[in-house]
Amino acid sequence: MKEPKVKKVVQKILEPSDVQINGNRPWDIRIHNPNFYERVLSGGSLALGESYMDGWWDCEAIDQFFERILKDRLHKKVKVNTIQFLWVKLKAKIINAQKRSKAYVIGEWHYDIGNNLFSVMLDKGLNYSCGYWKKAKTLDDAQEAKLDLICRKMGLRSGMKVLDIGCGWGGFAKYAAEKYGVNIYGITVSQEQLKFANKFCQGLDVIIELKDYRALKEKFDRIVSIGMFEHVGFKNYRTFMKVVHQCIEADGLFLLHTIAGNTSANSTDPWLNKYIFPNSLIPSAKQITTAAEGLFLIEDWHSFGQYYDKTLMAWYNNFTKNWTKIKDKYDDRFYRMWTYYLLLSAGCFRTRRNQLWQIVFSKKGIKGGYRYRE
Repeated sequence: MKEPKVKKVVQKILEPSDVQINGNRPWDIRIHNPNFYERVLSGGSLALGESYMDGWWDCEAIDQFFERILKDRLHKKVKVNTIQFLWVKLKAKIINAQKRSKAYVIGEWHYDIGNNLFSVMLDKGLNYSCGYWKKAKTLDDAQEAKLDLICRKMGLRSGMKVLDIGCGWGGFAKYAAEKYGVNIYGITVSQEQLKFANKFCQGLDVIIELKDYRALKEKFDRIVSIGMFEHVGFKNYRTFMKVVHQCIEADGLFLLHTIAGNTSANSTDPWLNKYIFPNSLIPSAKQITTAAEGLFLIEDWHSFGQYYDKTLMAWYNNFTKNWTKIKDKYDDRFYRMWTYYLLLSAGCFRTRRNQLWQIVFSKKGIKGGYRYRE
């Protein structure tokens, strides 16, 4: 196919979303390489992301571009390589990509790329999950509000033993230990997070270890998992819930904070899987409740995914504003990749393609009903 013909095909696909090729509005795309059209038509979302990383196209506001095409489900209209697509689906069904021997892959690939990057991008507590912007004006305030919301939902009291599965850089551990006087045991699969968290929480009743959740045996009064369930995988959801059930006291509470999807899936976007979060998958409501059935009762289900758009845009602004401080450790291709990741994600939450849920579970139910201090 010659370039003019494939260009017309792409233009026709973009037309319903009012996205123009080489237009002058923030959401319009500007093409630098004529091979872009054929590459994207044959390669779908993976080719779209890779061609951006390669500098084949640009867009002033990628978040607005994705907001438009996701709202109109244009990604469904691009026919990707059928054999390649089916192989990805089949492999996801056959292989347990999140099995115990692969538990540390995500830590090495994503979370270990540099604490300097996350330090300039995130809030002062390095919380790498959705902030709670109900009353907050700044990223720091939104993240602190999220942490306090979690503490109140779990009814934390001084002296309680709390397990933090996927503790990150220790943001929740430090906050809960300082503000609520609890004993925190956190686990992570990232060496860099481990080093930072241990220094960050020094002097507090906090222990952080490098450990996969399937190795947990001890009992706790409360268990929290913030932004980690996305790395568990659909083949392991039930195992995860069984581990939590085994580790929580009879009258304990478990709070799950997770990104989620509107439909059940067994594979993720190929570009995100290849470059950002390998072997990751966002769960659906059905997958979560099926995994918890017979083990837990649902006490509370709170949706505030609308705040992830604002959180991601704050991270993007911090990242671009502070790029000169860290650019000697990365390259321009990484800058384009990370920009694409943050703005693509913002578009997904803005169109409610992705959700953010906090779910509170108990083993046997709360006498008189579950309540927390608003």
